[in-house]
Amino acid sequence: MIDKEIELTKIAIFKGKDIRRDIYKNEWWFSVVDVIEALTDSVKPRVYWNAMKTRVKASEGVELSTFCRQLKLTSSDGKKYKTDCANTESLFRIVQSIPSPKAEPFKRWLAKVGYERIQEIEDPELATKRTRALYKAKGYPDTWIERRMRGIEIRETLTDEWRKHNVSKDVEYAILTAEISKATFGITPSEYKKLKGLKRENLRDHMNDLELLFSQLGEAATTEITKVENPMGLAENKSVSKRGGNIAGGARQKLEKETGMKVTTSKNYLPNKHSLFSNKRSLSLRGKNLKKLK
Repeated sequence: MIDKEIELTKIAIFKGKDIRRDIYKNEWWFSVVDVIEALTDSVKPRVYWNAMKTRVKASEGVELSTFCRQLKLTSSDGKKYKTDCANTESLFRIVQSIPSPKAEPFKRWLAKVGYERIQEIEDPELATKRTRALYKAKGYPDTWIERRMRGIEIRETLTDEWRKHNVSKDVEYAILTAEISKATFGITPSEYKKLKGLKRENLRDHMNDLELLFSQLGEAATTEITKVENPMGLAENKSVSKRGGNIAGGARQKLEKETGMKVTTSKNYLPNKHSLFSNKRSLSLRGKNLKKLK
């Protein structure tokens, strides 16, 4: 089971448009409605998709839904819903039925993304290298990137322990993560995202150094207690998660008392204007960084 909090590449970007995706049987599956929105700029991509399926079935006798698989993807409200998704091969067929000048550039982009996935299967370190390059292109400093990558490792270690202790479902991960967050910061991840004005964005990508540090402390402490006490199942791990978070929460409160300043903040570490695709310079930088990985 893939922990969505640490899945770095669940969002792909085509010409500034977010396209949700997930890994199923070792290949990327992309949200069809997101692809439609990216290619057509439709304000109602789901309506467009339904009308398109009806049109193609009537004119060509082809049921486009047969090219899709429903996977649970995170929506703008932070919840996961079953969404029509297609792999690279199926998307090529679907895009043929979308009249858009962006169709050909999208096909080239899609082929590149699919090839990168094959590379990452053969050399898992490439995924980490690409993640570093993307963060760098977005404008994050090296010190922040190192802390973020270390936090990812800590998170992976924790979820590995949870799996060993009869916790493996995404919803269970979310419950335990919320317990750690409440004990560490006094708010759940969903409340934290609301505080920062985030929707689909990854919360930790918008945390500053101190926020990341206390997140890491809460999860690392939970991991160590789990190893020692060997809790089994959701209920026992929930108690341990709260205690691990309390360790970080106590440290946070002491720091806040000493400095007179809150650790939790509504500010985003990297403002939206520094988005990867906001200007030509960031695009050029991204290209140079990724070429070094090939």
